[in-house]
Amino acid sequence: MSPKTVEFYFDFGSPASYLAWTQLPGLCAQAGAELAYRPMLLGGVFQATGNHSPATIPAKGHYTFVDFDRFARRYGVPLQRNPHFPINTLTLMRGAAGLQMREPARFLPYCDAVFRAIWVEAKNLNEPAAVAGVLQAAGFDPAALLALTQDAEVKERLKAATQEAIDRGVFGAPTFFVGAQMFWGQDRLDFVKEALQTS
Repeated sequence: MSPKTVEFYFDFGSPASYLAWTQLPGLCAQAGAELAYRPMLLGGVFQATGNHSPATIPAKGHYTFVDFDRFARRYGVPLQRNPHFPINTLTLMRGAAGLQMREPARFLPYCDAVFRAIWVEAKNLNEPAAVAGVLQAAGFDPAALLALTQDAEVKERLKAATQEAIDRGVFGAPTFFVGAQMFWGQDRLDFVKEALQTS
């Protein structure tokens, strides 16, 4: 990694991860920093840490999305509440881990397609047919990608990345590291920017 690096732990099922996804490339480019993507399984993190989605508390879940909408307007990016939330992202995150490992040039286009499908187009990616449609529209072979997600090495890669996140103190998504400093939540991007300026 370069001297200035932002490590970005994320899961597609997190709207806050989507918002961070839209902002981090520009933030890192402005700071002359490398952006290191760290796909993880948020469900595994929650299970290990005892944390839960804000959506499990109705009033908090409602408020949180109101706040996300405020940030989306500030950032000038689209955001739509997905009526099919929560999305089981296990296969989707394995796809990210697999492409990052085997076809890195296709990793970012894949992530972009999945994030947009969930948080801009509000598609039900709990449905295999919907996932296949999104992948095909983005230029992927759905059958080949599904096969990749079933590869033992890919499964282990995602499992190991999730455990690494837990070992580093991650309890939610998105989480960022600048060196040893950890920041949780897309609303902490100003602190990430400050950390890059002083690193």
